[in-house]
Amino acid sequence: MQEWNWKRIAKHVGVVFLIFSVLVTTLVGGIILTNVDNVGRLVHVVQLIRSDYLEKVTTDQVVEGATKGIVDALGDPYSTYMNAKENQELFQMLEGKFGGVGIVLSLKDPKKLVVMRPIKNSPASKSGILSGDVISKINDLDTSGMEQDKAVALMRGDPGTKVNLALYRDSTKKTYTVSLTRENIVVPTVDGEALPGSPDIAYISISQFASDTGTELKDTLNTMNISKFKGLILDMRYNHGGELNAAVQVASYFVPTGPVVYIVDKQGNIDTKMASGTYLGMPMVVLVNEESASAAEIVAGAIKDEKTATLVGVKTFGKGIVQTIFPLDSGTSVKLTTAKYLTPNKVSINKIGIEPDVKVELTKGQVATISPTDTNFDPQLQKALQTLQAKLK
Repeated sequence: MQEWNWKRIAKHVGVVFLIFSVLVTTLVGGIILTNVDNVGRLVHVVQLIRSDYLEKVTTDQVVEGATKGIVDALGDPYSTYMNAKENQELFQMLEGKFGGVGIVLSLKDPKKLVVMRPIKNSPASKSGILSGDVISKINDLDTSGMEQDKAVALMRGDPGTKVNLALYRDSTKKTYTVSLTRENIVVPTVDGEALPGSPDIAYISISQFASDTGTELKDTLNTMNISKFKGLILDMRYNHGGELNAAVQVASYFVPTGPVVYIVDKQGNIDTKMASGTYLGMPMVVLVNEESASAAEIVAGAIKDEKTATLVGVKTFGKGIVQTIFPLDSGTSVKLTTAKYLTPNKVSINKIGIEPDVKVELTKGQVATISPTDTNFDPQLQKALQTLQAKLK
């Protein structure tokens, strides 16, 4: 029978007991002994695992499981415990660099792994994977009910290694399989060019808010020589968000000096994030849709409140809360929802979303033409162009 390091377990149980103690003391302002039964239950379960559980279990497994369970018990999909690998992958994603196949999953249907888009020039795009394809298997593992975080972790890995995917395509009513070799995926988050067919209109798409997005936008604007354009279309459709500070940096180009967003913590303390004074002040239209979320909504909310552009598309996702990553030991971390945010007009959009000024829906099967290469625009982009042209008359 495997020997257990009970000093380590006692230490961790003591930490859990301390957490309960602090919690109860905070809530009732008295001496903690009221929750002893619950701590006793935890100790009892550990003892049962030691004495009766069939398989070998390490102390690390027990501690990691208990930590994950505490966070999962919050019932918050945005609060999570991350082991060392998951923690590393999160920071790689925020940096816009990771080993993987280049698939961005949709938020729209949490019960399915729907491809929102393959990243340009990635193994996924080269293999012919399309937006709307549904991943049904990853390496022969059925994905029914699989959480997106787990699916992403399975598809990521060291460059040069392989992963097999089975995908269902609704247009053909068939499932097909691909074998992909992982590569170093570097995701440029900003793409800018003259809109095809309209050389006086600048088109900029932002796919997510990574740590370098503000710098990328600055460089893109300089490279394009933005001052030579009469108007700008900013496309944030399918942008799931990212870093708060990146969102503030980006918004600073599109709203005048003043509040971009208010961050409100559980005590009611308010941290006001201000625009940095880089406002372009040019006629603009912003494209959003049902998957524009979080940091993308911070930018869209500031623009709408300040009335510096017209929002075109459909109502945004509605994620108006902020997560903070707290480092733990051994490369692990816990991500917790720590605050909500309010737009400059102090409006909360959590679970509500932001309504566009001009509503335009895509019909089933229509694909958004993000970073278009010709003038065959989807209806939302067409309306954005019409709206901007009307401003310029």
